[in-house]
Order: sequence, then structure tokens, then C-alpha cells
Amino acid sequence: QVQLEESGGGSVQAGGSLRLSCAASGDTYSIYCMGWFRQVPGKAREGVALISAGGASTWYASSVKGRFTISPDNTNNTLYLQMNSLKPEDSAMYYCAASIYGCRPVPENMRYWGKGTLVTISS
Repeated sequence: QVQLEESGGGSVQAGGSLRLSCAASGDTYSIYCMGWFRQVPGKAREGVALISAGGASTWYASSVKGRFTISPDNTNNTLYLQMNSLKPEDSAMYYCAASIYGCRPVPENMRYWGKGTLVTISS
């Protein structure tokens, strides 16, 4: 089992920055891929950014490419999402997720989930 805990959400104005953190614990050796998803009420959960184990490959949603950066700190089993130039449409609950097989930006590919951290961007 893997446990994931997000932190770093909050409220900022458009154009600002936030850094989300995801602390992983438990059987972290089993993780194949980690990433961030987001969801707003009434809409499906969508992939934001993914990174494979070891950081060999990354994926970003087109809506965040160039503004968000996903990065791992393997020394303390923490995953980060640096979010710059934030827009009101980035407002959502952000979830950290981990897979044990495959690295596709769809919720069905993820085995473990955190409880989420709320990001609110005001215009």
C-alpha cells in the first residue's frame, strides 16, 4: 500500500504562483508513475502532469504546459507541482496520484490517491 498526502493549496490572484507537495509513504518502491490530477464540481477528473519513476519522462496537459512543472524529490519521497502564471480556470481540487503499472494521464491508470488540496485563483 502507498499513502499520499497533498499540501500547498490555497488562494492566490491570477498571475501568481503556488507549489503543491505530495508526500508518499508505505510501499513506495512499487510506484511506476506519479502525477497530479484536478477536478472541479460537475466535471471529470483530468490529468495535469505526470512523471515516470526516475523522472525519465514527463507529460503535461496542454492547458498547463509552460506554466506548471512537475518534479520529484526522491530523497524524501515527495512530488512537487510548481504552478506559475495561474489563471482562474486553474481553480480546482488537485489530487496526487500514483500508479503501479503504466503512466497514462487517466484516472483509471492510477492505483493510489491523496485526499486533495484546494486551489482557488481569483481574477
